[in-house]
Amino acid sequence: MMLSRAKPAVAGIPPPGDRRRKKGKKVPQLEELLALRDFTGAIALLEFKRHVSEQEEDADLWIGYSAFHLGDYKRALEEYEALTKQPACNPDVWVNLACTYFFLGMYTQAEQAALKAPKSRLQNRLLFHLAHKFSDEKKLMSSHQNLQDITEDQLSLASIHYMRSHYQEAIDIYKRILLDNREYLALNVYVALCYYKLDYYDVSQEVLAVYLQQVPDSTIALNLKACNHFRLYNGKAAEAELKNLTDSASSSFEFGKELIKHNLVVFRGGEGALQVLPPLVDVIPEARLNLVIYYLRQDDVQEAYNLIKDLEPTAPQEYILKGVVNAALGQEMGSRDHLKIAQQFFQLVGESASECDTIPGRQCMSSCFFLLRQFGNVLIYLNSVKSYFYNDDTFNFNYAQAKAAMGNFSEAEEVFLLIQSEKIKNDFVYLSWLARCYIMNKKPQLAWKLYLKMETSGESFNLLQLIANDCYKMRQFYYSAKAFDVLERLDSNPEYWEGKRGACVGVFQMILAGREAKETLREVLHLLKSTGNSQVEYIVRIMKKWAKENRVPL
Repeated sequence: MMLSRAKPAVAGIPPPGDRRRKKGKKVPQLEELLALRDFTGAIALLEFKRHVSEQEEDADLWIGYSAFHLGDYKRALEEYEALTKQPACNPDVWVNLACTYFFLGMYTQAEQAALKAPKSRLQNRLLFHLAHKFSDEKKLMSSHQNLQDITEDQLSLASIHYMRSHYQEAIDIYKRILLDNREYLALNVYVALCYYKLDYYDVSQEVLAVYLQQVPDSTIALNLKACNHFRLYNGKAAEAELKNLTDSASSSFEFGKELIKHNLVVFRGGEGALQVLPPLVDVIPEARLNLVIYYLRQDDVQEAYNLIKDLEPTAPQEYILKGVVNAALGQEMGSRDHLKIAQQFFQLVGESASECDTIPGRQCMSSCFFLLRQFGNVLIYLNSVKSYFYNDDTFNFNYAQAKAAMGNFSEAEEVFLLIQSEKIKNDFVYLSWLARCYIMNKKPQLAWKLYLKMETSGESFNLLQLIANDCYKMRQFYYSAKAFDVLERLDSNPEYWEGKRGACVGVFQMILAGREAKETLREVLHLLKSTGNSQVEYIVRIMKKWAKENRVPL
């Protein structure tokens, strides 16, 4: 629409067939285009007049203004910098230049330019935001005190609240302004964004619908709607919401395109992450975090750590992700220092006033106690949120481990068996805990099957040790003897013979008590004979004697 309106201002003589249709139409005035927020048309008109030497008053200033509002900050920068070099430069240009630097992420230059401008409410708002960017609390409070009870200043304050994760405070300001200014429809988008950040996705959708009814093609609103769908449903539903936007987005919304490309990677489960996300790191704040998540999912923990180690966290999500990365690296490297850092990050978020009653906050406290091995407390927090994670494999993995660590093996087994992820099911931690649950729940044959499915490795050796010792403790001597027998073949450690001897005698004792099938004795004798120890002959002789007396075929 904007491009078509601009054509009369830049085109040559219209084709003969169009002359009658366009006869009588006049070139729109600059004021009309600005009132309609047709900034593309405004730039086209100003450039046309510049080209035909009909220079509009303050044309360069208006071109900079229009380019800025189109999101073409580089073009705006060129115009404003050129104006500051003119001898008769309007001093207000400096604050416009400072705003342009700010939107380009050039915060030091923005502050320098802002301080050259005369004092104004716009200058104070800009310095307020710069103080936040520089984490300068003293300057932040100084600019805060200069804010007035006017719409622009209050919107600026709400923005700072939002960026400091004080979402409810931001909502209160937006709603107060909306009460007096119903026509400020775009504030509904800001309110919806705050509700999104508070995890109230359904409320966010309701508020957003008010704006989308009036402005159905808004890039930001449609993108937020897609993000809500992603949280409420899945990536496919979210991507469907963005389809019309990706098909129709004009070159006027380059900032929107970058955001959409970023979000599509998230909606598609990380597909194309390495192509799309690296150039967007430090452009879109979430790009770094999502790239870290991608590396974690690829088990590239070191790369994830390299990307996040220098990030100074300011938002809960950043603290959580730094905690997750340090926990993963600590477990991979066996580093107590990294695990301690992770535990502190989780505790910081979980105990914060803004997060303590949120789902992520409770997950953080459960992770903190998990690392401290206080599994009773882990279960308190996980039980409070488990209804939200019934089919979540990662949640169930941690939940089952905590249950098992507290001795609740029956429920732990049930939760372990809910897990569908092949990656988790092949993890030694999963296999060892599930084997222990089977043994404690008197199903040693299932634990033995887990071992038989494994390839020979250090992990299979460790699982054998677990089966051998746990079965022995639980008086499941037959499978303990089988495990000790394999261990003895793999390692000549005399402890394995002692374990096997005790387990075999235990099986014999169970047969005598009528709690084990007599036919098992044949295999026990076979296990004993595979050992070249002087004690074997004595034990075998006693067992054979009993078998003969009780007519047990061997």
